[in-house]
Amino acid sequence: MAAFAYFDHDADIGIIGQGKTLEEAFEGAAAATFAIMADPAQVHREGLVQFDFDEEDPELALVIWLNTLLAEARTHALVFGQFRLNRENSHWHGEAWGEPWRDDLDRGVEVKGATLTMLRVSQGPDGFEARCVVDV
Repeated sequence: MAAFAYFDHDADIGIIGQGKTLEEAFEGAAAATFAIMADPAQVHREGLVQFDFDEEDPELALVIWLNTLLAEARTHALVFGQFRLNRENSHWHGEAWGEPWRDDLDRGVEVKGATLTMLRVSQGPDGFEARCVVDV
């Protein structure tokens, strides 16, 4: 099961996704990113957005994954609360569930994008960790 946390950064916010698999860690990073903007428990899973991308480097794939999610959310005026990512070699298929922003959904801080700052994807004895700084 994917989990997330944050780390301190002077101007922006450091996000950390953790999971048993690389994909789960990326899903956790997405959850951390969108939890900055809205409480995921309050987001209804009304709509699904899907997209594909190709990238061999896991660190660059993390940034592409997060920035594509943010772009899709902005394009469709959605907030996401659940994520799934599948990978086959260098091909990635992403899915996100969410809903249009509604008046009773508390808005947090807008995340503008994922950056290369403090970017790291690593594997340890307990699984994978994916981290970077997001621009707010």
